[in-house]
Amino acid sequence: MTADLKTRVCDAIDDRADEIIAFAKDVQAEPELGYKEVKTTEKVVSLFEDLDLDVETELAITGARARAGEGDFVAAVLGELDALVNPDHPMADPETGAVHACGHNAQLAHLVGTAFGLVESGVVDDLDGAVEFVAVPAEEYLDLDYRRDLLEAGDIEFFGGKQELIRRGYVDDWDAAAMMHAGSDTPERTITSDFSTNGFVGKFVTYRGAEAHAGAAPEEGVNALNAAMLGMNAVHAQRERFRDEDHVRVHPIITRGGDGVNVVPAEVTMESYVRAASVEAVSEANESVNRALASGAMGVGGDVEIEDYPGYMPLRTDETMVAFYDENARDVVGPDAVDEGHAHLSGSTDMGDITQLVPGIHPWTGGFEGAIHARDFRVVDEEMAYVIPAKLTACTLVDLLTSPEAMAEVRAAKAEKRSREAYLEAVRSLRQTTTESYRD
Repeated sequence: MTADLKTRVCDAIDDRADEIIAFAKDVQAEPELGYKEVKTTEKVVSLFEDLDLDVETELAITGARARAGEGDFVAAVLGELDALVNPDHPMADPETGAVHACGHNAQLAHLVGTAFGLVESGVVDDLDGAVEFVAVPAEEYLDLDYRRDLLEAGDIEFFGGKQELIRRGYVDDWDAAAMMHAGSDTPERTITSDFSTNGFVGKFVTYRGAEAHAGAAPEEGVNALNAAMLGMNAVHAQRERFRDEDHVRVHPIITRGGDGVNVVPAEVTMESYVRAASVEAVSEANESVNRALASGAMGVGGDVEIEDYPGYMPLRTDETMVAFYDENARDVVGPDAVDEGHAHLSGSTDMGDITQLVPGIHPWTGGFEGAIHARDFRVVDEEMAYVIPAKLTACTLVDLLTSPEAMAEVRAAKAEKRSREAYLEAVRSLRQTTTESYRD
């Protein structure tokens, strides 16, 4: 019976393959940044409505969801709406620099393709549970001034879209969650499904000094740029104290370095992430980084303000779902398709936040050339990038939602995870502002 259901699902996806690919290219042609994905959401909603699904929109400013099937077990399929910024990419929007150089258009193709497979085939009605299809805003942690404005206006609490869905209660009745991600430098048809990622804290840092004429009277000023450079060098001096197993990454940038070359910089601003493999390691590394950053202000006799915002939580994939996914990958793609063994990726995703509450999978799939986020990132195998992942997720959900034993295993794994309240408490604890003054 399961094999027949999978055949029906894959046939339905193949029947719409050209449409799925065209949809992915349409999304790619009009990239939008987080919490601004109006056109992209409309494109997803249009295809959901073609399947006669009831669609809810404006989940978190943008975003949409639709549910199919019945049952008290709910599996969610997610796709991310937003693009990132890389103005040097050949497909970047000339005005905003936005581009799908992380493959989120492929995620959305996977989302609608999975819906085609399960709903148009009628297979969803043969499953022992419901499937919710969710287009999520704002995964890329950028355009932060805009998001701070939204936060200060009370429109959001968190910069990440999945964090907002959790806060608003959309994840409360999910028992499992699935999505995919474009593989970096992976043109071949390979899949990595068993892995973990770092979590992180996002930081705004402001150094304040005093302006003066840089040539005639620099001694009358307090150089905030020197404070920032001292602070970054102090961060570098911390690196030998970070344990290898914690996978700590700290990567600051200066966003404002001064106002004129002949004026001692009076205010310098920076942004940074502090990443690590566990919530505890993120907190420990962040404390060390903040101390190091403050030392820069101490060194020149200036002021520093450090604003910490919750980034994303570490991700860990679910063993039961990974086993189903890998079996389907070997069946659909080939016996050597799966990269065996657990891997840790030092990047971050707000799918990590979902897996703090719900068992999930987030496979990296092939079909892409160039490094993710880079100017050379592109699709080189449209079927692998846009169509096959939908088959794999749909077949995985068939396996899961026809097996009482597997559903019980996944629910048992969920029982070991955080509640929404515990999650929010943990994330909110990362939000803090530190201010130090070392003026004479």
